[in-house]
Amino acid sequence: MSPYEAVVLAGGAARRLGGADKPAVPVGGRSLLERVLAACADADRTVVVGPRRPTPGRSVVWTREQPPGGGPLPALDAGLRATQGPLVAVLAADQPFLTPAHLATLRAAVPDDADGVLLRDRTGRDQPLTAVYRTEPLRRELALAVAEYGTLTGLPLHIVLSGLHLRRLASDDTLDCDTWADIAAARARIRDHGQVLDEWIAAVKAELGIDPDVDTKALLDTARDAAHSVARPAAPLSTFLIGYAAALHGMSPLEAAAKVSDLAHRWSEESAGTVNAEGTGDTRDTRGTGSPEGTDAGSGRP
Repeated sequence: MSPYEAVVLAGGAARRLGGADKPAVPVGGRSLLERVLAACADADRTVVVGPRRPTPGRSVVWTREQPPGGGPLPALDAGLRATQGPLVAVLAADQPFLTPAHLATLRAAVPDDADGVLLRDRTGRDQPLTAVYRTEPLRRELALAVAEYGTLTGLPLHIVLSGLHLRRLASDDTLDCDTWADIAAARARIRDHGQVLDEWIAAVKAELGIDPDVDTKALLDTARDAAHSVARPAAPLSTFLIGYAAALHGMSPLEAAAKVSDLAHRWSEESAGTVNAEGTGDTRDTRGTGSPEGTDAGSGRP
C-alpha cells in the first residue's frame, strides 16, 4: 500500500462543548487526540495543527493556522505546508473510534482517476475530516480559493472540496464526538463488555509506552489455567511473570504463556493424583486404604 502522511486538525473553539479543549478530553483513559494519533501511527509523518498538547510515545510536527482560530481551511493549509508526500490523510482530532483499519480501507479505495476518498457515516453525512486526499489537487484548490476570496479565514471546507473529484466510502459507524452527549456515549461504548478489554489493553500500552503484539486470548487462557489449577492469586502473578520472561529472554509472550499453561496442567494432574512419582501417568489412588495390593500404606501390613 502507498505510503502516506497525516494532518490532524486539533484546533477549533468546540462551542458545543462549552469551549472545552476537545482534543484533550479523555475517553477510556486516553485523550481524543491520542486516540486519533494511534490510528495513524504508520504515517510517514504526522502533522498536528493546533496548540501543543502531550502526545505520549508519538513524535509529531506541530504547527498553527494563521490566524489562530481561523477555521478549517487555514488549518488545512498550515498542515499541508508541513507535508511532502503525494498522499495525505486529513483527520479531525475528535474521533475516539478511528482505527488503522479505517485509514487502510480509505487509502486502498483511492482510485487512480480521483483526488481522494472520504468517509460517509451511517447518517449519510460526508466526513471530509476522515479522508485521504492526493496532496497536489488539495493544494491547488486551496490556492484557487485564496485567489478568489482573498483569504481562507472563515471559509467552509466545501469551498475547496467542491473542486475535487472525490469518492465516498460508506461506513456503518459514526466516529466523531461533537457534544458532551457524544462524549458520554463514547465512554459508555468503550466500557461495553465486548470491547472493554481491548480498550484497556490499548490504554495500558499507551501509558507504559510499549506496543507488544499481545495475544489476549492466550494470556486469558493461561490466567484461567493458573487460577483453576493452582489458586486464584496465581493468575495475575503468572501473567506478570510471562511479561517479565518475555522481556528478559526475548521469547514471545505466546511462547511464555504456552509454557505456563502446560505447567498449570501438570500441576493440576499431580495434585489430583493422576501421575506417579516418575510422572508417567499412573492414575491409581495410592492414598490411605486405596493403596495398591490392599495394604496399609503407613505400616505395610495387610
